[in-house]
Amino acid sequence: MRISLDFSSLRRVRFYEYALRFLLGGLVTLATGLIAHSFGAAIGGLFLAFPAIFPASCTLVEKHEAEKKKNHGLNGTVRGRKAAALDSFGAVLGSIGLAGFAIVGWQCFLTYPAALVLLAATFTWLVISLAAWEIRQVL
Repeated sequence: MRISLDFSSLRRVRFYEYALRFLLGGLVTLATGLIAHSFGAAIGGLFLAFPAIFPASCTLVEKHEAEKKKNHGLNGTVRGRKAAALDSFGAVLGSIGLAGFAIVGWQCFLTYPAALVLLAATFTWLVISLAAWEIRQVL
């Protein structure tokens, strides 16, 4: 499987789905802020790694895949769940890269200019995430 971009799905998304993603993302961010306020920045920071839009995106992926099958007269429940599981697995691989991002940021923030640290950390995330994807394919 090759990584590629497919913009055709943007036409299938309805406005309320974007609103749902925005609302859930805001709620996750609010919860993270409340945790940080109650338990301190160190604990709150652990929750910042949780992708704010992941819960909404995962449910919408499942729904869209099930609808596609339903439009062809088939039961798409299993297909939708498998698509959501694959999306979740991609989030796990991205989170592995996010750990690399955090380590580079943590180790370099006070030593180097912030823009350089952000660029290096982002590059580290990209390399680790893509490497994790390739390793998954080999295994």
